[in-house]
Amino acid sequence: MPALETMRVLDMTQWEAGPSCCQMLAWLGADVLKIEPTGGEISRRAFMDGNVSQYFLNHNGNKRSLAVDLKSDRGRELLLGLVPSFDVFVENQGPGVVERLSLGPDTLREINPRLIYARIKGFGLEGPYASFKSFDPLAQASAGLFSVTGEVDGVPMRPGGTFADTGTGMQAALGITAAYVQQQRTGEGQMIELSMQEVMTMFMRTAASQYWGEDRDAAPRRSVITAAPSGQYRCKGDGPNDYAVVQLASHDMWEALCRGIGRPEFITDPRFARGADRRANADALRAEVGAWMLEHDKFEVMRILGEAGVPCSAVYDSTDVFRDPHLKSRDFFVSIDHPVKGKYTQMRSPIRMTASKVDPGSAPLVGEHSREVLSKELGLEDAEIDNLLQEGVIAAEGTV
Repeated sequence: MPALETMRVLDMTQWEAGPSCCQMLAWLGADVLKIEPTGGEISRRAFMDGNVSQYFLNHNGNKRSLAVDLKSDRGRELLLGLVPSFDVFVENQGPGVVERLSLGPDTLREINPRLIYARIKGFGLEGPYASFKSFDPLAQASAGLFSVTGEVDGVPMRPGGTFADTGTGMQAALGITAAYVQQQRTGEGQMIELSMQEVMTMFMRTAASQYWGEDRDAAPRRSVITAAPSGQYRCKGDGPNDYAVVQLASHDMWEALCRGIGRPEFITDPRFARGADRRANADALRAEVGAWMLEHDKFEVMRILGEAGVPCSAVYDSTDVFRDPHLKSRDFFVSIDHPVKGKYTQMRSPIRMTASKVDPGSAPLVGEHSREVLSKELGLEDAEIDNLLQEGVIAAEGTV
């Protein structure tokens, strides 16, 4: 039995932060119904690969779709009619959107007091910036991540991953799951609020730990690890990502590195024997380690040092990730059938549970489940559903 098999979720989200939250719940077994406009959620048209958005597929697997015009009175009535049958409502619309649609938490929780109403906003619901719109890079910038990313004397840079979007989505899923456990005990719902800025600020706890507080100097750029012999090293090859990263945290790891690169004499070499010696002679040490690195490609470096007990990784590019034999051996990438795109590759959930399993599924077409939902959940007859289709209140039949 999937862990969240009894949880039912109304997913009125867009782009990535909300959809990734609801996808995680679906991967854990929840029944997730995506509520989207009749023309489809906006991210269906982002980063198109042919006539399908891989971006949308990546964040909406294992969901059903009800496409409904919530600006129409009838469309809003349909959504409100579903609320009593669901446990969770999730939204990450722009500031004020659900209020203008009269779909705020007070309205929905009056209909269903057990409802868990989760809201994801760039800057939260209160405070000087509450009305500001936000996206992933803005949340990262406002939390300090840009300031610690990049060359030491260079400009602040955007980290490559969408940490604010998916990171906030994962924390939202955790909050919802906790609220659901509480709901099962008490019979009561609650509202959950997440600020993307606050989630990203949590990601700064390590980078700012030596610069803690408003009266301290700002944490510096830290994209280059300078505590030799830890750091990034160029490996054999002339590609932009032909590097390996080493991170040592103990004397035992230092000795393992010396043996791994075939230089056990460095263990007792007075230039490198102690941490203070290695710091004083960092340039010489990096040159010695770097010379060995240049004799091997990045994956050879990772294998040799990894087997020697040294924390080390090749610098993977996106293609390397998909080709990685370790991820393949763990079936992290799965092949999914899509009625329009055909077969495509999708990541599965990184959470593995011995007593809960949900097979990865495709993202739905626009309104693919509209007829099914309105019939089974609200008891609408085919003729009434046909009228709703003709009037443009809903979209159905799996339109793209």
